[in-house]
Parts: sequence; structure tokens; C-alpha cells
Amino acid sequence: MNESMKSVTIARMIERPNARQFIQEIFEEFMEFHGDRLFADDGAVVGGIASLNGMPVTVIGIQKGHSLEENVQCNFGCPNPEGYRKALRLMHQAEKFHRPVITFINTSGAFCGIGAEERGQGEAIARNLLEMSRLRTPIISIFIGEGGSGGALGLAVADQVWMLEHGVYSVLSPEGFASILWRDSTRVEEAAEMMKLTAGDLLENHVVDRVFREPREGLEKNFTETAEQLKKALEETLPQLQRLPEEELLQKRYDRFRQYGEYTE
Repeated sequence: MNESMKSVTIARMIERPNARQFIQEIFEEFMEFHGDRLFADDGAVVGGIASLNGMPVTVIGIQKGHSLEENVQCNFGCPNPEGYRKALRLMHQAEKFHRPVITFINTSGAFCGIGAEERGQGEAIARNLLEMSRLRTPIISIFIGEGGSGGALGLAVADQVWMLEHGVYSVLSPEGFASILWRDSTRVEEAAEMMKLTAGDLLENHVVDRVFREPREGLEKNFTETAEQLKKALEETLPQLQRLPEEELLQKRYDRFRQYGEYTE
């Protein structure tokens, strides 16, 4: 197994700490909010307000479970449109009260069921991209596991994008890539290598801004150490972003994504 496929395998491990665990470990006084005020509450997206050493923040995460029962409750971490709309509702609330937004991302992709499409899955994701690009408050997005296609991007238009060492982020899965390009899903390792989806590849290509190393024995066995690293980084970075004038914050966010093509030419 090559290094790229190794990261994919680790990112998908059912034992890997999920969004709720990171939220509970890093923040205090987390108060969860529910529903998109349009259709339903999506268990795949968890969000609310919390405190980071006294600083009010809005926290949103795509949730995966550690068992079959938990995964059924959160739709295996595949959000429906109401999940993205719930997230956007919370982000607009954060903007109103000048709270920074932190998102935790771990999804193989948005749910592609008939109901999701009928309720406007594509529009919901596109709306998040548009609104996050001009949200007048700092945003930091953190990939803690898988980052699959638009389902991940719908919560990742941020001032800074961070990733754990064995996180991955790509337009589709290596299995899907191999099936589409070669009509041969057995070439999945080759696909993973070609896709440049690992944290190291993405840092080199300026897709992510910072990578956090994971414990050698495995994130699931020493979760606290990594959570402390993230907490310290958030404590250092959020005040810097908050000090920026709003127009400068938005321009820097815009430039961050517009300049991506320059790095890949």
C-alpha cells in the first residue's frame, strides 16, 4: 500500500475521533442548535455556540459515528441539504454577533439520495460557497478525516484551511476516480497516488495552509495531544484574523481561492 492510500485508509477508520469529540475536547460550554428552519434537523451536521478560553465562537462539524447505530443516526457523515442549510443559519448568526466560525470536516461526500436532490442538494452547497466567501467574520476550516468533493467544500471556504496529517481532500474517492478513468476499480492505489489528496500534497499545492502531525501510535490512541495542538493554534490565529478590518479579511479570503490556479500552472 502506498502512502497516499495509507492516508485514505487511516482517514476512514471507524475509530478515528469525530467532530463531536474535537468540539468537546477543544471548547467549553458547547450549546448545540438544531434544524435549518426549513425542513428538518440533519444528524450529519452538528453545530452551535461555544467558548474558546472565554472567546465566543460558532462551531460546526460533519459528524461520523463509531458504530453502525451511530452512523445510521448521522447518515454515515453524508449531509443532506438541510445539514448545509443548518450550517449556513449558524454562520449567519455568527456574523450577526461577530463570532468567529470554526468548521470540522470529515465526510466522503454529500448524500446523493433522491430526497436530497429533490430538496436542492446542489443549490444548498452552492449557497454555502457563495455566502461563506463573503461572510463578514473569520472562518477556519479543519479537515479531521475525509474531505470528499463538494460535500466537504460546502464547509471549507475559509480564511485558513487546516488538516490533520492523515486527512485527505479530493474531488472524489480513489475508487470513483479509478472506475471513471480506467473502468477498473482495482487500480485504486494508483488513483490515490495520482490524485495528490494527502495533507502533504495539499500543503505543497497551497490548498491547505497548515498540517498538524498525528501521534505515531494513532490519533484514536492519543487524541488529547492533537486536540491541544489545534486549540493552541486557534487561540493564536483567531485574534489575528479578528484584528483585520472586515474588507481586508474578505479580500484576503477571496485572493486565497482566486490564486489557487497560479500554483497549479
